[in-house]
Amino acid sequence: MSDALFAVTAAGPHVTFQDAGRAGMMRFGVPTSGPMDRASFAAVQAALGNPPDTAAIEISPGGLTLTCLEGEVTLAVAGGGFQVVLDGVRHGAWTVLTVRTGAELAIRPGFWGCWTYLAFAGALQVAPWLGSVSTHGPTGLGGGRLAAGQTLTVAETRRRAGPPARIPLPAWARPPNEVPVVLGPQDRFFAPETIATLLREPYALSEAYDRMGVRLRGPALPPNAAMDMPSEPIARGSIQVSGDAVPTVLLADHQSTGGYPKIATIVSTSLDGFVQLRSRQSVAFRAVSAQEAVGIVRSRDAVSRRYLQGLRQLGA
Repeated sequence: MSDALFAVTAAGPHVTFQDAGRAGMMRFGVPTSGPMDRASFAAVQAALGNPPDTAAIEISPGGLTLTCLEGEVTLAVAGGGFQVVLDGVRHGAWTVLTVRTGAELAIRPGFWGCWTYLAFAGALQVAPWLGSVSTHGPTGLGGGRLAAGQTLTVAETRRRAGPPARIPLPAWARPPNEVPVVLGPQDRFFAPETIATLLREPYALSEAYDRMGVRLRGPALPPNAAMDMPSEPIARGSIQVSGDAVPTVLLADHQSTGGYPKIATIVSTSLDGFVQLRSRQSVAFRAVSAQEAVGIVRSRDAVSRRYLQGLRQLGA
């Protein structure tokens, strides 16, 4: 085993280091962060045979370009419909390939998707913060954002023999037209006709979109109660409605508490596809009961376990 050294020659906004997340810190007001698309992050690690919490790079539509200064390492990219270009040769996302000294790797947006993940067969050297390298986008705390001129070291590299390999693209990786939601926990603050609007009308993702959340464009959802509820813990996927009656879906870097009412919450396993929607794309919300949501999560978890196990056998 040896090390590989990379230079960052270009990095767009919201390109950050992430691992599986900073668990157990929300009670101290520290967001969990971690990957926006947790399922694609898990896939890229499994494809290399890495532990599931290995540090990786989350790439936004701004893209990333690296030059390998020395060494050799196998890497994988999964998430969205991005383009991977190695020394001028195009590959789709969802690929495993090996780079060597002098190679240039560019990861660019394709026809669909907002987030993709680059992982290495080795240990990406990133300093942790509070036990995790996951980067909190608004502050940059954690491993941090990538920037041109930066160098990256991958220690204890591994190399896979053979040509580039494809990672199977599962159906659930694509952005959905509809996502299931559980109403509440503050749906009582909204008139029945307002809830019906949420479930009947399509909503488009706005340009106000980052790792903390995305504001939606569509019919207003005015609360029918004073906005004086006490702050309370917030769950990822909550659809929070502010005083201007505009809903916001809270994502990986969401705050730990908030005082605006949450009209509904997206089922957790459906968030991975939701975040692959781009600004101006539309989505519909479908209400399910809490029991139905548990069934959706269990079914998806069973499918995901089989899928990841198959990838681990490829990456072993």
